[in-house]
Amino acid sequence: MPTIKFTRHLVRFFPDLGHTTAVSGQTVAEIIAALDEKHPGLAAYIVNERGALRRHVNIFIGQDLIRDREQLGDAVAEDDQVYIFQALSGG
Repeated sequence: MPTIKFTRHLVRFFPDLGHTTAVSGQTVAEIIAALDEKHPGLAAYIVNERGALRRHVNIFIGQDLIRDREQLGDAVAEDDQVYIFQALSGG
């Protein structure tokens, strides 16, 4: 089962999330859907209303930034570590 790691920003809004969790899924889209089942509302912080990755969110599978920001079809293996980063912006 892939291991998912989060930034503190997301954990602040979802305290029961923890910094690391594991969910089933073979694509990034499936991972996000599984996370949203466990933590309702989490997907809204990660993807927009069309299911595409939000502008200030980056997801890495291991050390590689995902390529498909629209469909989230990047493959995720059972032993992968997936990192979800929500960048903070401002001036």
